[in-house]
Amino acid sequence: MKMQLFLLALVAMLFAGCATTQTNWNARIGSYTYDQAIIDLGPPDKSAKLTDGRKVAEWITRYSNGSNVAIASGFGPYPGSVGFIQTTGPQYYESKLRLVFGTNNVLTEWTKN
Repeated sequence: MKMQLFLLALVAMLFAGCATTQTNWNARIGSYTYDQAIIDLGPPDKSAKLTDGRKVAEWITRYSNGSNVAIASGFGPYPGSVGFIQTTGPQYYESKLRLVFGTNNVLTEWTKN
């Protein structure tokens, strides 16, 4: 009985850990406010107010795949020759979410890349 309970809890944690949420931004157009975006996403990385009164805000998410390491053996006439390690820096990727809010601070359009 304890083993079954343990396995059930393990499976539940596995599914909970794999769950991802995708935001349906199209459904939020016309109802999502700038204040809600600040509460949900935090302060934007960039923002600007246009001359027509609209506000453009951009949130940038950066992530890294870590650094790459290449190892090669050394060269030389003697046994135990010295080798070298070459390390390349981490590769960074970023995703940008741009939300445009109308003069009433309600979402009018969005883009993500």
